[in-house]
Amino acid sequence: MNRQMCWLSKSGNDGEKILYLQVEANKGWRPYTAYPQFAVPDYQIPGGSKGWATYQKLLKAGWTLVPSARANEFGTQVEYSESMVQNQ
Repeated sequence: MNRQMCWLSKSGNDGEKILYLQVEANKGWRPYTAYPQFAVPDYQIPGGSKGWATYQKLLKAGWTLVPSARANEFGTQVEYSESMVQNQ
């Protein structure tokens, strides 16, 4: 299985970035909150990055971090659904 992580803007532009995951090569990028089986609660730090705790967990588990610029290569779909992003 191809398990990758990337920091992307949740609005699709240069705004605040959150952690996105791609669990298979033929699947699009989705916010980490769309995968409760992988996500862990965010740290309660004002202004902290959404997904940082999940990133640390998955990095230790062998997931690959992909540069943001590469996430959209080859037409890979990025799902920017606000309903999947929890505002905590």
